[in-house]
Amino acid sequence: MGNYTREELEEALRAIASTIRKIEKVQEKPTLGKSQETLIERRLKAMKIALELISREMENA
Repeated sequence: MGNYTREELEEALRAIASTIRKIEKVQEKPTLGKSQETLIERRLKAMKIALELISREMENA
């Protein structure tokens, strides 16, 4: 990955974790259309992947 400080990675983890929580709240709404559900599922998966990759980077640093 790039040359990021530990502080930058920790801040990114906090931001992504916050985004995941917000996406999960929206996902609970019963008024979502099928396309919105699909989009939310894909965004949630992408955020979880990013979270895992940053966590791995921090372990290896």
